[in-house]
Amino acid sequence: MSVKHPIISVTGSSGAGTTSVRRTFEQIFRRENVEAAYIEGDAFHRFDRLAMKREMAEEQAKGNRHYSHFGPEANLFRELEQLFAEYGASGTGTFRHYIHDAVEADLYGGSPGTFTEWERLTGPTDLLFYEGLHGAVVTPEVDVARHADLKIGVVPVINLEWIQKIHRDRSTRGYSTEAVTDTILRRMPDYINYICPQFTETDVNFQRVPTVDTSNPFIARWIPTPDESLVVIRFKSPRGIDFPYLVSMIHDSFMSRANSIVIPGNKLDLAMQLILTPLILQLVERRRRVL
Repeated sequence: MSVKHPIISVTGSSGAGTTSVRRTFEQIFRRENVEAAYIEGDAFHRFDRLAMKREMAEEQAKGNRHYSHFGPEANLFRELEQLFAEYGASGTGTFRHYIHDAVEADLYGGSPGTFTEWERLTGPTDLLFYEGLHGAVVTPEVDVARHADLKIGVVPVINLEWIQKIHRDRSTRGYSTEAVTDTILRRMPDYINYICPQFTETDVNFQRVPTVDTSNPFIARWIPTPDESLVVIRFKSPRGIDFPYLVSMIHDSFMSRANSIVIPGNKLDLAMQLILTPLILQLVERRRRVL
């Protein structure tokens, strides 16, 4: 953790909705004139798209049916921790981009499914913002979580997470439901061992809970809408959180535990603005006082 160079880490599984949360952070950064260095977790995968397919095929031939992007073998955990540690110490670090699609290929000058070259963060920034799978990962070898000053978890209930992933991968990547289901099954051990434990490390968790039947996510025709959902917001430490104010500002919200507030799903953006803005400003003001 760092006073001069704070780090915000948003972590969640594939299909959890971390990209939507990133957009909220971007709005807050623009409004509050905060300059952020953006890091995507996909850039710290060990293999590009084609190489990962080869690795999975080789592992499956060896009898390993659970090789996945969720586990340490397919990621650069040490390099991610090094980036966090170096940024916290000096405000810089080494990173790269993963090129997801044709738009990013034009932007970065590479092919979809590949990485850009490693480069150094340049220019003064107020903080580093990470969004991806492993922003609070802890293993016997690395501890990424200890370097982040604010850790946010995005954790839909599991059936909703699967529905979101199935619909996203079918609509934007052209995968069949069967192919996405195979991916979910293959990732399950790593999901349990490397994704779930991160949410005991996070400072705030946002968990969307549908209020419609999602008992068989593999045949769901639609993703439940925000109006068909509740969001459970859990704070690791309730100290300093003005719950009466939040309940008064977010209509139809209520406290479910001493450290948890439940809100209507369509009030999530408002809730994130109310909760995250003061937390971000605390980091920025603390930084500016010591510079």
